[in-house]
Amino acid sequence: MSGIISDAINNKTTIIDQAKEEIKNTYLSDDRPWVIGYSGGKDSTVVVQLVFEALSEMPVDQLTKKVHVISSDTLVETPLIIQSINTTLRRIEEKAVELDLPVETHKVKPMLEQSFWVNIIGKGYPSPNQQFRWCTDRLKIDPANQFIKDKVNSFGEVIMVLGVRETESATRANVIKSHSVEGKVLMRHSTLSNAYVYAPIRKFDLDEVWNYLLTFESPWGDDNYELHRLYKESGSGECPLVVDKTVKESAGSCGNSRFGCWVCTVVNEDKALSGFIDNGHDWMKPLLDFRNWLASIRDDRTRRMKYRMDGQVYFRPMQIKEVEGVEYVIIPKKGSRRKDLIPLEKYEIIEKHELKSYLDKNNIDLSSSDDPMVLILDDKGNHCQLGLGPFTLEARKEILEYLLQIQRDLVHPFDEEYDLIKDEELKEIRKIWFNHGDFEDSLPDIYKTTFGEELNWEKDERLIFDQDELHQLEMMCQEEGIDFKLVKKLLLIEKDYTGYKVRRGLMDQLGSALQQDYLHL
Repeated sequence: MSGIISDAINNKTTIIDQAKEEIKNTYLSDDRPWVIGYSGGKDSTVVVQLVFEALSEMPVDQLTKKVHVISSDTLVETPLIIQSINTTLRRIEEKAVELDLPVETHKVKPMLEQSFWVNIIGKGYPSPNQQFRWCTDRLKIDPANQFIKDKVNSFGEVIMVLGVRETESATRANVIKSHSVEGKVLMRHSTLSNAYVYAPIRKFDLDEVWNYLLTFESPWGDDNYELHRLYKESGSGECPLVVDKTVKESAGSCGNSRFGCWVCTVVNEDKALSGFIDNGHDWMKPLLDFRNWLASIRDDRTRRMKYRMDGQVYFRPMQIKEVEGVEYVIIPKKGSRRKDLIPLEKYEIIEKHELKSYLDKNNIDLSSSDDPMVLILDDKGNHCQLGLGPFTLEARKEILEYLLQIQRDLVHPFDEEYDLIKDEELKEIRKIWFNHGDFEDSLPDIYKTTFGEELNWEKDERLIFDQDELHQLEMMCQEEGIDFKLVKKLLLIEKDYTGYKVRRGLMDQLGSALQQDYLHL
């Protein structure tokens, strides 16, 4: 028995020694700086720890280039995980300074205008799902890539060090192999020029990952057994730091993992939050309730505009099914929405060219909660429903109100300053709402109603109408048969160009506003 254990330890030591030796040789082979992607999960922890140990074993005079450890903060990370990541990054940097290692840590965040809440509450993006997973690029890939590009601009080339493994999945193995060159340690990055990928644990299997973490203590003082406990409790994986659009799909969604976003709606069930709550973190229950509610309203037609952000109206063919002599319109299952059958007779059926007069006759506003029971016959004779666009402005207000109420009442036991949405995001959302026609400037009132105090709003010299003026303007538009939303958009465009001697582009923007699809049905 002792011989078997001895062999296992020797084999484990061998693969670790081989990995560290390769890391040393690769580090010394050129002067290109390294950027290690760290997600807080097992694989990226192994990579950072192996690199840290390898550098610690090298002579000081050989440590001539920087190693940057970057972690992605989407601003909607699971609260306990982002706290753990922050602690780890601080410990890594402190230990690196103590040992005189050329290691620096960084957190990368999405640009303000691309944050999760600015996109959903500000612009009205529907919450992400498997078919429209807009979040990964904006929250993870783009911020990490910008950091890499900055290093490329400074040093010419850079090497990304990632915790990807061939045994994670067949898809991941194929992606790794497709970018590999026989006999070469480095792989060319598929989307970033002058960037290369180094995967020091690409040959590790799951057992070897955990054997290493549970046998060799963290150099900076983290508890790897605690990390193992998190995985055991959740029965799930990590949300990787994705820096390559070609591996975006193989990375999978993060909602099934311990290390994803607390508000992830890509999956039907959020095992991460549920796992924390099941293990005693009851204070996170309101976050799970909000996440489930946000997922449930995604495809609610009364909360979505009936044209796209650029004003384009589109039609979705519907299936008709006959059951016992009665024709039904099939409403397919989507996300948390159940499949449904609605009798065809409940719909009014019109020709495509009749849509404009139908909307005018019934005073239907496609940007509002109005959802007419109408089917439009297209050129091929298909029964079509109006396609969905962004969340309505009213729905966005509803989402913000709910989110702020949770933030007001949430008690984070380890971080008194924890916020679900940042002040800067609220200010950006306010600007977007105004540009989308919220001349009432309602966000400050929503905030004050929730918290009982004012946020430090910036002084705003924009065109603001009071309620009476807005009402009069709306009445005039109705009398003249002019679209009220269009008038507000034209006023905003004109306001943006006020004060410029050369107003180049003004006519183009006015023309685009006047040519919006929904105006010319």
